[in-house]
Amino acid sequence: MENQHISNHDKAVLTRIFNPNLPYGDTYDEDEQLEEAFEEEIETAEVLEAKRLEVEGVKAAESGNVDSALDLFSQAITMAPNHASSYNNRAQALRLKGDNTGALADLDKAIQLCEGHGKVACQAYTQRGLIKRLQEDDCGAKEDLTHAAHLGGQFAKHLLVAMNPYAALCNQMLADVMGRLRAGEEQMD
Repeated sequence: MENQHISNHDKAVLTRIFNPNLPYGDTYDEDEQLEEAFEEEIETAEVLEAKRLEVEGVKAAESGNVDSALDLFSQAITMAPNHASSYNNRAQALRLKGDNTGALADLDKAIQLCEGHGKVACQAYTQRGLIKRLQEDDCGAKEDLTHAAHLGGQFAKHLLVAMNPYAALCNQMLADVMGRLRAGEEQMD
């Protein structure tokens, strides 16, 4: 298989698909992520095939075929069951399908397999934190997002700030002042 390069635009589209809550402009280099994720992994024929299936799965998801993506990610897991990235990718596709329980199970497995280290763990902790936040488990969300932030996750850091009630109040007050200024209102004394 020849080395396929994804343009920055395509990376941005994939980021929006798999991380819909990520602020615009926040992206990550998937090639760098994949290199780090597989850094310590021995590239057996099975792992290489799992990687190929993951690329196909991402393409399927990009084209809007999440069911096909799920099938390809599941094939990758069957091919190389200790390959953490495949679980993380399938979890994202499951989340897109609304299966948060299945996504959480895959994220737990991804974190276990990479022993909570590296970019795959960072993404898994972030995704798990987002799901926990949606489920109104703020303590669990903060714990996972803190792990992701310690692993370098900028998006997780932004979410932690947003979850801080003092930061939220300050941001709201600033937004109100800026709104009044834009509307031409005089500043209050």
